[in-house]
Amino acid sequence: MNCAVVLLLVSGWASATHNNRKAAQKKLKYLHEPPAYQEVTARRGDHVTLPCILKLKPSHYKVKWTKLEPEHIGPQNIIMISNAHGFKPYGRLGKRASLRNAHTMDVSLMLRQLELEDDGTYRCEVINDIEDESVDITLRLEGVVFPYQSKDGRYKLTYHEAKDACSEQDGRLATFSQLYKAWTEGLDWCNAGWLLDGVVRYPIIRPRSVCGGEPLPGIRSYGPKNKERDRFDAFCFTSQISGSVFYISGSFSFDQAEQACEHRGAEQALVGQLYAAWHFQNYDQCDGGWLKDGSVRFPIRHPRKRCGGIPEAGVRSYGFPDKMTRLYGAFCYR
Repeated sequence: MNCAVVLLLVSGWASATHNNRKAAQKKLKYLHEPPAYQEVTARRGDHVTLPCILKLKPSHYKVKWTKLEPEHIGPQNIIMISNAHGFKPYGRLGKRASLRNAHTMDVSLMLRQLELEDDGTYRCEVINDIEDESVDITLRLEGVVFPYQSKDGRYKLTYHEAKDACSEQDGRLATFSQLYKAWTEGLDWCNAGWLLDGVVRYPIIRPRSVCGGEPLPGIRSYGPKNKERDRFDAFCFTSQISGSVFYISGSFSFDQAEQACEHRGAEQALVGQLYAAWHFQNYDQCDGGWLKDGSVRFPIRHPRKRCGGIPEAGVRSYGFPDKMTRLYGAFCYR
């Protein structure tokens, strides 16, 4: 099976493509060109504003905000439609959306309490009979991508099972953009996993024969696979958490670890919560602990010889040990 390699040269191609597209785009009459901050960066739970400013008001017009999601084409993408007299919200995002209205030409979109699914590209469109124009703004959630494997072993998840597994661990299937960013930051993983678009990939920093054998680093691709039949691992994405993860030292079975968390008014931590604490709060604990999915892991921010012996920071895993006979500490979330 041939694997496509995504190289750093992609950035030069993307820049040239963007410039060509921009040159071909007609000059905007009613909307200001997208601002320098065409990409808005935030974290889960934040409130953000996606800028869109009119430079000329048509006599009769509507402003429509939509989220561009290739996998969900249809009216559910509409967030709101507004005119000079008011606005009407739509769907899941509309419940958390409003217009900023800082001045008479301001039709910027405000989103409250960001969720993982809010990451993506948004379109602000002015509709004036048949004369429509639009600008796109990207909302990028800061977060961390983590590989996830079934307790039954490697390559056991269909696409839909992978999607559910990420959700159960306080995450969602990662997008290619999120995996690409994680790769540029050092994610090196030899097992292939599902992404949100249904394509199966894996990121390689240090090429080796057991990981495709390609001579250069890159993101290997198996291409789109059958979502019902084919089975792989998953690449999940999560962002900051509202609570905190803490460790209880001891020698617990899985059930005892669960009880230890409950006695402290907490729950066993999810894998995504542990990764978020490691990524955003620099959480470092050199002891294995049970998590809610039955796995045992520990987060390392400051690598040292006695904490796994691996020179890079990361969340180490002992897999899914026997819940009755193997004894570890507990990671809790509150």
